[in-house]
Amino acid sequence: MDFFFQQLSNGLTVGGIYALIALGYTMVYGVMKLINFAHGELFALGAYIGYSLLVTMNLGGRLGPPMAIALTIIMVASLVALAGHLLERAAYRPLSHSDRLSAVVSALGASIFLQNAIMIKWGAQYRAYGADLLPNVIVNLFGQNVPLIRILVFLFAVVVMTALYAFIHRTKLGLAIRAAAIDQGAAKLMGVDVRRVIAVVFIIGPALGGLAGLLVGLYYGQINFIMGQLYGLKAFTAAIIGGIGNIPGAMIGGLLLGLIEALGAAYVSVAWKDALTFVVLILILVFRPTGLLPERVAEKL
Repeated sequence: MDFFFQQLSNGLTVGGIYALIALGYTMVYGVMKLINFAHGELFALGAYIGYSLLVTMNLGGRLGPPMAIALTIIMVASLVALAGHLLERAAYRPLSHSDRLSAVVSALGASIFLQNAIMIKWGAQYRAYGADLLPNVIVNLFGQNVPLIRILVFLFAVVVMTALYAFIHRTKLGLAIRAAAIDQGAAKLMGVDVRRVIAVVFIIGPALGGLAGLLVGLYYGQINFIMGQLYGLKAFTAAIIGGIGNIPGAMIGGLLLGLIEALGAAYVSVAWKDALTFVVLILILVFRPTGLLPERVAEKL
């Protein structure tokens, strides 16, 4: 049971990270019906900005780890949100009246550009976060010893997801996002500024991805410039499993994917961890193509 609980806690922690990235995919798809293929690179950008602040600039030594991490969270979310906004203005908005294939090609081009920009700026080698940023403390939870960092990462992911859910369902702007996701034409007739909604989505989604990148750096301690490809693919898988376009579905899909990976690596084989993920994806697509929680769509009369 101790081994199972350790894998369960690890799976929930990694799943929380996947869920944050998947939310960026699902928000953009929900409004624009477009997969933002550059989202994985925005996630990697968040990891590298966090590295620059915490390691290169040594905020931890200057301010102390708690204050440094809090400031880094704000800076990462803000800078990656700005990058997402600029991406929308440069790569997507000029193609708003073009066919969808043009936007997909533009997204792929933006992904390649961002990945190479990260490599040029920070180098191709692995970068390591400091080991003293978070205390190496073991917490007794329900009679089991769990590293404190797992609890902190998971709780942070849950708090951010809860805040996003409350924003989408309790604010006027959130109502506008939901209206645009269901039917942009009808939303425009009701006075919703759809262009503003798209801009907001490209701010919130990248900010969540950037925070996930920071969490990966703090949790695993190492980052590299191609990390956006693997994590982006897995988060995209999580969004599909949960029902792409559905925010609670992205959360559930991310947590489920993390659990599948952790338990699969523990009880089957580490080498088959990624394969099991895509086996589950195939089964979901075969037996429930719309995912566990399908996106709401407008009824056509």
